[in-house]
Amino acid sequence: MAYVYSFEKLTAWQMSRQFAEALYSKNKNFPKEALFGITSQIRRAAISISCNLAEGSARFGDREKKRYYEIAYGRPVEVVKLLIICRDLEYLLHEQYTDLRQEVEKLTIQINRLVQSYSQNKEDIHEPDIQYSDTPY
Repeated sequence: MAYVYSFEKLTAWQMSRQFAEALYSKNKNFPKEALFGITSQIRRAAISISCNLAEGSARFGDREKKRYYEIAYGRPVEVVKLLIICRDLEYLLHEQYTDLRQEVEKLTIQINRLVQSYSQNKEDIHEPDIQYSDTPY
């Protein structure tokens, strides 16, 4: 095998790649009328996670790296919003939605750890915005 780039070694990047594959497999059967709308947008958001992680790893300064990782953190949150809409429109079965939602949660925790590793002070460190409820989101 050729050279292995630093992003390929990141657990968060590996997880984002697996998540994108899972998302693609679950939304390939969405209605054709959704192809240029929600299907396209959710796929772009999922792919953007791994792209920002890869680009961040190529930055030389810690501040720049952290910024790209913070952007990467925002994309799974966008995906969650789109997953909720997909569930509401009944494009996803409840089990599919739940599986993807759990993967997003694991991914955001991993990306948050990566962001924290580049935080200079405790004020920059925050827990992921995950709240649990009895609502079946």
